[in-house]
Amino acid sequence: MKRQVVLDTETTGLEVSQGHRIIEIGCVELINRRLTGRHFHQYIQPERDIDAGALAVHGITPEFLADKPTFDRIVKDFLGFIEDAELVIHNAPFDVGFIDAEFMRLDRNHPNTASLCSVVDTLTLARSKHPGQRNSLDALCQRYHVDNASRTLHGALLDAEILADVYLTMTGGQTTLGLHDEQSEEGGGAGGTGRIRRLNADRAALPVLCATPQEVDRHESRLDQIATHSGGTVLWREQ
Repeated sequence: MKRQVVLDTETTGLEVSQGHRIIEIGCVELINRRLTGRHFHQYIQPERDIDAGALAVHGITPEFLADKPTFDRIVKDFLGFIEDAELVIHNAPFDVGFIDAEFMRLDRNHPNTASLCSVVDTLTLARSKHPGQRNSLDALCQRYHVDNASRTLHGALLDAEILADVYLTMTGGQTTLGLHDEQSEEGGGAGGTGRIRRLNADRAALPVLCATPQEVDRHESRLDQIATHSGGTVLWREQ
């Protein structure tokens, strides 16, 4: 059994070296390349201001985070969800750098992410498959026809779900993402357990178009021509 956790974070700014912090973590679980429906989602009080540029990207305000738990209060549940899994992250050094910085704030001897989990960087993978092309998550969604129409602002859980689609498509094999009835796991900020609702699950069914009588006549005429030139053998007419 191969267990993977697709992970994304949102932060107060771009540079962990400037003391920026994690404000949201979103994770979805894959087992044997299938979504299980289990996930971890938590908003986090960063105890610092949020850069205007970061706020424009994710839309998470200090007022919204005012009553959310600090990282030390959610770390046990977070570790319980990711430990011993293979993490799938887009631009992994960014997210891993922020996670490791949070671990260091708790305990300078805390194990880093690489000692707890193996990591797959989908940005590195995409660059090896598509050198010289744009390989942002939005660009990969367009390239692999993954629906991200509902994504107007970034959000860690939504981005993790989208990245799971992209990763499974990019690496081939099973890409069916139907969720099962198993319970989900979340942090307190997500409101308890429950199934993830795919945001594009309610899209309209594709219409079924039937051939017109004229199109059927033209098709039959073409088969007659094929029969004439093939000695009467037309595979499309065999019963």
